[in-house]
Amino acid sequence: MASAPNQPKNGIASDKAKSNEEWQRGLKLFFELSSWLVGPLVLALFFGNWLDQKYQTKPWLFLFTTAVAFIITCFGIVLKTLSYIKEIESQENKKPEKTKNEEVKNNES
Repeated sequence: MASAPNQPKNGIASDKAKSNEEWQRGLKLFFELSSWLVGPLVLALFFGNWLDQKYQTKPWLFLFTTAVAFIITCFGIVLKTLSYIKEIESQENKKPEKTKNEEVKNNES
C-alpha cells in the first residue's frame, strides 16, 4: 500500500521541528536579554526623576539610579548568557553518538 502523497517523510518533519525549536529558543533569548536591557533602565529613569523632584537634588539621584540600573543590567545579561551557555553545553553532551550502523548507512548514500 502506498503512503499518502501529502504526508512528509520522517526526516523532513524532524528537520522542520528542529528548526522551529531553534528559532523559538533564539526568540526567547532575544526577549529575555532585551528585558534585561530595558526593564531596569526604564524603572531607574522614572524612579530617579521622582526622587530628584521629591528631595530637590536634581540631577544627582537620577544619575545615581541610572548608574545602578546599568550595573544591574550588566550583571543580569552576563548571568543569563552564562546560564544559556551551560544549557547548550548540557544539550550537546546529551546527544547520542552515531553508531557504526548509522555511519555505514551514511557512507553508502
